[in-house]
Amino acid sequence: MLRMTKTENGLVKGFPGTDARITVYKGIPFAADTSGENRWRPPQPAQDWEGVRECYDFGPIAMQKIPGLDPDAFYSKEWHVDPEVPMSEDALRVNIWTPAKTADEKLPVMLWIHGGGLQEGYAHEMEFDGERIASRGVILASIGYRLNVFGLLCHPEISAENPDAPANFAFQDQKAGIEWVKRNIANFGGDPDNITIFGQSAGAFSVMAQLCSPQTKGLFQKAIVESIGAIGILYPNSRPMPTMTLEEAEQLGVEFFERIGAKSLAEARAMDAQYIEDKFIEGDYFWGAVVDGKYLVKSTNETIVANEVHNVPIMVGNTTNEFILAPDEGETPEAFVERTMGKYAEEYLDICKRTGLPLDEAVAVGQMDLGNKVMYALCAEQGRTLYSYLFGPTIPGDDAGAFHSADLWFQFETLMKCWRPFDGHHYDLARMICNYWTNFAKNGDPNGLDNNGTPMPEWRPYTTEDPHSIEFFDTIQMEEGDVSEKDAFLVKINLDELRK
Repeated sequence: MLRMTKTENGLVKGFPGTDARITVYKGIPFAADTSGENRWRPPQPAQDWEGVRECYDFGPIAMQKIPGLDPDAFYSKEWHVDPEVPMSEDALRVNIWTPAKTADEKLPVMLWIHGGGLQEGYAHEMEFDGERIASRGVILASIGYRLNVFGLLCHPEISAENPDAPANFAFQDQKAGIEWVKRNIANFGGDPDNITIFGQSAGAFSVMAQLCSPQTKGLFQKAIVESIGAIGILYPNSRPMPTMTLEEAEQLGVEFFERIGAKSLAEARAMDAQYIEDKFIEGDYFWGAVVDGKYLVKSTNETIVANEVHNVPIMVGNTTNEFILAPDEGETPEAFVERTMGKYAEEYLDICKRTGLPLDEAVAVGQMDLGNKVMYALCAEQGRTLYSYLFGPTIPGDDAGAFHSADLWFQFETLMKCWRPFDGHHYDLARMICNYWTNFAKNGDPNGLDNNGTPMPEWRPYTTEDPHSIEFFDTIQMEEGDVSEKDAFLVKINLDELRK
């Protein structure tokens, strides 16, 4: 087994995983500590080390609200179980699970970008264990990146100091991680020319940012976008992941400096990181991507519509019970439609009345689901290779249904770490989902054989002629029937508005 290898910064030593055929390397720095003078600067090269670095422990998580501090919070019960996990600004680390016995095997690589709204989360959450992916002959790498105020703050002084990289430090960190993997993964038995980046929620938005940035062309060969709504929909009106102009973001930075009492960038860099994080949390900020003319020349919506996304095979999908846009408590369906559909309200309401469902159910829309369907239609028109999915099995333990992030347990095949009483059919489903994901990473096509040698249900690519997704429910099958009148209408009006 490949228990020791080299990186561009020095020798590293891994250790056997629970499956001794897998070697795990934890917490390898792919860039320098981002504290002090490196705060709000583009990621800098990692420092070299002498001797052999024992990579037995995960690195610190990026500065954020302490995970699991509220034990009653939904995700605290699910996986944010350790409020004492180390945290610091020195969080640009990569974790690697490799099944390679030698360094010349050229195995496919999957690189994971975690979610958390760009405000929280980390690469070594318990559900992200990479052993089951690695057991299929694929190397799994996961990376940390700066979050919230540390990864997304802009300010006129920062722009003046780094005019070629004034914003989007979170995404720049991710790019630095991908570049490090591309330069070094051959020493772990990987193929630097067969990298699949994948992420969920804000990690999926991050994948979209990498797909849309002119600076990342050629760094990866495939992408998987999970539960983000790849297009920010316009109707029904919703709150997409925010994208600001540089000027807007700089003004927020000026206001934030006033909040923390910093009269200059130098003063802000000298302040305690926890103080800055606390002030950020108190202010209830939510910052996202910035169209800075450098890393992102356009918003992701505009880039997709303009057919300027990197031309690589893409897998996109979502769960059934996430971010449903529906009437507020006490709001009538008619009032909801009027509020969210604007000039399309009357026509949409007529269509919903023809569905045969109770009107409050008929008018509801899955924000992620619709955004993805708009993305599917665009990609089909553009002739892109795209595989789409919908995840909605019964999830035991509570009444949350196929909640946002429920699919993570399945794609990493880590159900045994979960508190939920999963049964045999869930384990079968997880095994096949992990198969599909790793098959896609190997050759851009998720189809293949199950562990017993029989073909898994066929997953056809999404095309204009065959506009269907695979359904990962309690059984697996492709969608049947025609596209509904409601879905066709919503996709069409969003495409029309986006193209204006």
